[in-house]
Amino acid sequence: MLKKILVTTDGSEISKKAIKEAVDFAASYGSTIVGLAVAETFPQVVLPEIGAGYNLKSIEDDILRQTVLNANFIADLAKAAGATCEIHTVKAEHPHEAILKVATETGCDSIFMASHGRRGLDKLILGSQTQKVLAPVSYTHLTLPTTPY
Repeated sequence: MLKKILVTTDGSEISKKAIKEAVDFAASYGSTIVGLAVAETFPQVVLPEIGAGYNLKSIEDDILRQTVLNANFIADLAKAAGATCEIHTVKAEHPHEAILKVATETGCDSIFMASHGRRGLDKLILGSQTQKVLAPVSYTHLTLPTTPY
């Protein structure tokens, strides 16, 4: 059975649904939840004039505060369900890389995460963190929730 489940969140409603499913699963089977929220960093401003007049440090601080709240949401649900949980918050330019790194470092044997289901131009421009996490994974070792999000 699954012993450690990495549960990621970006704070979206669809992500919260995936968290609930993962926590319920973990509580039912005695698995440990490893919660992860990634604060996406933007190391270079493409158009510096956009940043003029804005306090970019304040924006970064707001992102970090929200990331902590997102991670705490996982911990709160796990506690309410009686599931063992540890949470992590990290800053990363590429969230999918942070997800894979934390999964490896904490010894997770599965990952629960939601997908926004972007298609076409949105997927091309915005990308899909879920798709980027799935790409290097062998599909024979992938565990997915049974209910679609």
